[in-house]
Amino acid sequence: MRHLKRTAKLGRTGEHRNAMLANLVCSLIKHKRVTTTLAKAKAARSVAEKLVTLGKKDTIHTRRLVAARLHQEDATKILFSEIAPAQKDRNGGYTRIVKMHQRQGDASQLAILEWVDITAAAPAPVEEKPAAETKAEEPKAENAEKTEKKGKGRKKKAEAEEAKA
Repeated sequence: MRHLKRTAKLGRTGEHRNAMLANLVCSLIKHKRVTTTLAKAKAARSVAEKLVTLGKKDTIHTRRLVAARLHQEDATKILFSEIAPAQKDRNGGYTRIVKMHQRQGDASQLAILEWVDITAAAPAPVEEKPAAETKAEEPKAENAEKTEKKGKGRKKKAEAEEAKA
């Protein structure tokens, strides 16, 4: 009987499941949003929220516990430097699951797992004006030299025509 056994097995062995959930949570930490199946999102949510709770304490011991669970130092650093301080005021409920459509191939329910208060990592808007000006100036300078050369040739032709007339 499976009384009080709440772990979602996800069709994997224990080691495989733990590694998969660790990788999923690392991707969530790095990219701030992950698209996966609903069952995996629900399983990863509990892991992610427990790690954020550890991250809010920020001691050597909690850093070691998180690093042992995630196996990626860069994800651990991001968790302790960005995500945990942003969630300092919350008492749980750090993640959100948004249900999406069913996958075409196997009709599996897809979902987005994301942080509640942290915006998704979007590329920073690049200032196009300075880049456009520098790019525009270089061709203009080259074009100006070419047009001056062409202009000199045209002037010579024009002077020659005037001399003939």
